[in-house]
Amino acid sequence: MVIRLTPQVQSRIGDAISAAESKTSGEIFCVLARQVSSYRDISLGWAAAAALLLPLGLIPFGFDPAWIPGLGDGWQAAHLSSTDVVVGQSLAAYALIQSAVFVTVFLLTSIPGVRRIVTPRSVRRARVRRAAMEQFLAHGLHVTQERTGVLIFAALSDHQVEIVADEGIYSKVDQAAWADAVEALATGMKNGDPAGGFEVAIGLCGGVLAEHFPRRAVNPNELEDRLILI
Repeated sequence: MVIRLTPQVQSRIGDAISAAESKTSGEIFCVLARQVSSYRDISLGWAAAAALLLPLGLIPFGFDPAWIPGLGDGWQAAHLSSTDVVVGQSLAAYALIQSAVFVTVFLLTSIPGVRRIVTPRSVRRARVRRAAMEQFLAHGLHVTQERTGVLIFAALSDHQVEIVADEGIYSKVDQAAWADAVEALATGMKNGDPAGGFEVAIGLCGGVLAEHFPRRAVNPNELEDRLILI
């Protein structure tokens, strides 16, 4: 999915944040990440495991270096016994097969759709959560006046959504209260309407904040009302 933050999209989301914050002393900030990790280490792990294990499956079938063109013939062994030649051929053939398996599996698991399938959900979840926390700190949500900042974070390539609430909110609001907002944003992303998903999620988060942290008489806007794309 290609996401472009057009002025119209920015305006819609900014208006949704402003409307939600007009009823609460809390602050809402939104971030959409194209990709939180390359997951290259996952591809390397699968490739290494496949290169180590898959060639072993050839042994029960009587692995023969002659299966690989160029290795079965033409070896000069003026100073080697026939056994040494066979061992050398076998090791060379096995190394070539391992290399081919490694490269093939690495390239295959580098395809985004395949990479998402072979990456454990717990790993993706942990990296999205870490990226959300990094954005929470980077944009200063932890230094609002009453520690009532809320980050709505969506990871496009990972199909994951996170809502991070600061200490002042976390101590008073049950985590289940954010479930509807998470579901609304996830549905919007799935349907190709991230802006609509953010709008609904912002409204739901604003309702939760208004219930526990109503608007103050003096209620400065401490964070910019917009969606950040990273």
